[in-house]
Amino acid sequence: MKKLLAAALVALTAFTGLTSCNSKKGGADICMVTDSGDITDQSFNQTTYEACKEFAKENNLTFKYFKPTANTTSARVASIDLAAKEGKIKAIVLPGFLFAEAIVERAEKYPNIKFIALDVSKGDIEGAAQAAGKSGYTLPGNVFCAVYDEQIPGYMAGYAAVKEGYEHLGFLGGMAVPAVVRYGYGFVQGANQAAVELGKTDKVTVEYVYGNQFFGDAQIKGVMDSWYTARGVQVVFACGGGIFTSACEAAKDVGGKLIGVDTDQSALINSTYGDGMCITSAMKGLAPTVKANLAAILDNTWDDVYGGQITSLGLVSSTNIDSNYVQLPTDTWSMKNFSVDDYKALVTKLFTGELSVSAEIEKEPSVAIKFNTYGNIK
Repeated sequence: MKKLLAAALVALTAFTGLTSCNSKKGGADICMVTDSGDITDQSFNQTTYEACKEFAKENNLTFKYFKPTANTTSARVASIDLAAKEGKIKAIVLPGFLFAEAIVERAEKYPNIKFIALDVSKGDIEGAAQAAGKSGYTLPGNVFCAVYDEQIPGYMAGYAAVKEGYEHLGFLGGMAVPAVVRYGYGFVQGANQAAVELGKTDKVTVEYVYGNQFFGDAQIKGVMDSWYTARGVQVVFACGGGIFTSACEAAKDVGGKLIGVDTDQSALINSTYGDGMCITSAMKGLAPTVKANLAAILDNTWDDVYGGQITSLGLVSSTNIDSNYVQLPTDTWSMKNFSVDDYKALVTKLFTGELSVSAEIEKEPSVAIKFNTYGNIK
């Protein structure tokens, strides 16, 4: 883990210095396949797309993305096959747990291509292998799977919101997959810790629900309307692809607030739905992961650092907060009471273990605040 993180940071800081001589020696095409969303989802796919495109441009490489014709494994496999035919392809980037089955089915067929999978866990791979009848399956050396400690930025967001002064919070998850659950349960734990420190556990409430889909619609907006109006929810952490749009649509009518996810969503939310609506975002380092992997491929160090690994990325520094793979954006949040210095102190406590966050997803966190759960909306 330490070897991977150290190498990733070195590669990330060095990748812009790689010259076009790499392309002259035979070139390196980069491809990406989207999951169930597309490159305008303002979330996972778009962040990955932009990172790949930026890296390719800065290194005189070619880049192309593929959108599967359907939300099925067979369609994703077909897109991978198309990507594998693109010139002298070096890497295919796959954002999301939905690619586990496709990796098990296709990675070994293309041993000379590096597969960079984001948010694909050991459990995802094992489940896919079992379904394919491949007992004792071992991840091939040309695959790297990055997962993230989502419970940490979720915790940070919940902690910051309560410290800022919000007492009635909501969590709207997409589907109850591990990454979303870690975000949500971390959020609840962080809100609870802040309430404990402020001596107001009897005043803080978190409403908690999943939409059971990764996009917004009228029915989900209706639930969010009731949260902001009838229940008095002040801020919602909307976590799960495009589902945040339903919370935003509801919030804009009543002056409600939002917390973004995966990337810094403040510019999008504030410009589209209401200035200052997004108080912060719980982020994970999708772009740094992609760029560090691609840099290692060009630098011929990928096999030693990433090959055949499934690694959880989280905090790597207590002082250089921007180097962490999970964080809050300090330049754009609209919070007034919770300062950047407060955030830095929180990061230090989490890094040193003074504060701990459980990554448990099989059972709800035990908290002193009021925690109302509602299952799935649909």
